[in-house]
Amino acid sequence: MACVLLYQQMGAKPENFIMFDSKGALHKGRTGLDDIKAPFAIAPKDISLEDALKGADVFIGLSAANVLNGAMVKSMAKNPIVFAMANPDPEISWEEATTARKDVIMATGRSDYPNQVNNVLGFPYIFRGALDVRATQINTQMQLAAVKALAEMAKTPVPDIVNLAYNQTNMHFGPDYIIPKPLDPRLLSTVAPAVAKAAMESGVAKIKIENWEQYEHDLNKRLGLDNQVLRVLGAKARTAPKRIVFAEGENVNILKAAQIVLDEGIGYPTLLGDVKKFRNWPIYTSWISAIFR
Repeated sequence: MACVLLYQQMGAKPENFIMFDSKGALHKGRTGLDDIKAPFAIAPKDISLEDALKGADVFIGLSAANVLNGAMVKSMAKNPIVFAMANPDPEISWEEATTARKDVIMATGRSDYPNQVNNVLGFPYIFRGALDVRATQINTQMQLAAVKALAEMAKTPVPDIVNLAYNQTNMHFGPDYIIPKPLDPRLLSTVAPAVAKAAMESGVAKIKIENWEQYEHDLNKRLGLDNQVLRVLGAKARTAPKRIVFAEGENVNILKAAQIVLDEGIGYPTLLGDVKKFRNWPIYTSWISAIFR
């Protein structure tokens, strides 16, 4: 219910949900529904989960193991989203879901598969941001700020240290990487400031942060990520950004470096290479467009 209420805050409509609990679908004929469940009791009476999934765009499960099977996933709409988050065994295994549908966007709560959905991505940093501005509550605006920060971060280049931690070479936004990894050191300095700003803007912060760059620097020091020399050089470079030419522009590491230069505001990248080859990197289209502008 907490998840669906958050989706509603982001614009999802209750009439588009078909919800189930341990007793079956939520429908008007059900008695004993509490005030939170009652507004979502719109399912046809006695509809099964199998029938509900036919043509469905999304399945969200925080229930029990093996309540889905490959045939049910096959009956869903194009590019279905399946979040099977029961632990330790999900509602459907990664293997069965991805075998049933090559176009499925799959996530579980497990660390041994791609797209681990885990509250460790949220709660430490939400509380960090809330505490740092002495927020009187954790409100919806702060939760949504964390959601949006995570979503935006997932689309940015993944640091090499994270690739190494997960024995990968080039993780990037796509079906197997739709959410940041729990070991990504950028989470603290990305989510906590977003939450702190939301607390201030929504009026629940008792103190204000004035220098956000210093705040992010202080957060990184907690993780031992501070490098005084590089920080000074970076700050100096941002005062007078120069145009920087990158050879071998088709190389993924060069693209990452150019994107970092652009994001950090320390220079204006120019890529050298065959434009046709750039177009063969659809995952970097937004980077390249930004760099070319």
